[in-house]
Amino acid sequence: MKAGTEPTSALFAAAVTLKPAEPEHYDRAFTATTQPCPWPKAYGGDMVAQAAAAAMRSVEGKTLHSTHSYFLRPVDIGAEVRYEVELLRDGRGYATRQVRGFQNGKPVYVCLANFAAGEPGSATYSAQPPVGVPAPEELPSSASYLSGTASEAPRGTMTDASRAYWSGGRSFDMRHVPGPVYLTIEGEQVPQQAVWVRPFEKLGPVDGLTDAQRDLAALAYVCDYTILEPVLRVLGLAWARPGLVTASLDHAMWFHRPGPMDGWLLYAQEAVAAESGRGLATGRFFTAGGVHLATVVQEGLIRTTS
Repeated sequence: MKAGTEPTSALFAAAVTLKPAEPEHYDRAFTATTQPCPWPKAYGGDMVAQAAAAAMRSVEGKTLHSTHSYFLRPVDIGAEVRYEVELLRDGRGYATRQVRGFQNGKPVYVCLANFAAGEPGSATYSAQPPVGVPAPEELPSSASYLSGTASEAPRGTMTDASRAYWSGGRSFDMRHVPGPVYLTIEGEQVPQQAVWVRPFEKLGPVDGLTDAQRDLAALAYVCDYTILEPVLRVLGLAWARPGLVTASLDHAMWFHRPGPMDGWLLYAQEAVAAESGRGLATGRFFTAGGVHLATVVQEGLIRTTS
C-alpha cells in the first residue's frame, strides 16, 4: 500500500479472479496470479483461496465444505500459477475434486476439496466463541498500532514495505487480542489469541463465483495470515525477530455454515504443538453474533537461525 492511499480489498479480488485455460494434465484448468507481498515467496493464502475457487468453478449444485492441502514448493510473487482440477467423484450428495497448482513446470501446491448438497432439517450444533473478547472498535488497527506506540519498539527485520503491508496491504482490517506480534509480543505470552477481521471495503463480484462462493474464498484467503501467530506468541517469537523463518506446510479447513463477509468476524486461535521446527495451530471463525462459520488447522515451519 503506497503512502497516502486508502486500504482496499482489491488484492483479494485480484487473487481469486481466475482465467480458464486448456487442461494439460486433468479435467479443468485455470490460471491465477499471486499478489504482491514483501517476503521472498508468495502468501500461502493465495494458493488456498485460488485452489478453492478453481474447485468451486468445477462443481454445480453443491457447496464446498472442506479442503486439505500441502504446500510443496515456494511460489513466485506476481507470477501465474496454473491450477489443474481433477474431477474425482460426482455423487448425489457429495463431490470431490483434486486441485494441483503448477509453476515453472513443477507442482507447488496440492489440494483435495469436498462438496456437499446439504441435508435440510438435520440436527445442528455450533461451538461457542471465547468470552470477554473486546469489541473490534475498542482495539487498535494494525496501521494505528504500527504508527503509534510500536513505533518506538525495535524494528528488527521490519522494513517500510512490510510495515505498509501489515498496516493496510492485506485486503482485511485485523485487530489482535491481546495484542499484535509484529515487532514484539504485545500482551501475554500464551498459546491463545483472537483476531477480529473485516474487509477494508465491501467485497464486489468476482468473475466465475457466486457471492456465497466468493465469501468462502475470502475465508480461505484471510485464514493463513495469522494462523501460526498463537505458536509464535507462546514461543516468544515476533514476526520481525531477526533469524525467524516461517512457511506453511499443510492446511485443512472446514466450512460449517454460510456467512456474509460484510462485517467483523472473530478468528479465535490456539497453539496445539511446537516441536522439531514445526508448529501446529487451530482457528475458528465466528460472526460478531457468535455463529461458528469455519474451522482451520495448519502446521507450519518455524525456524530460528540466530
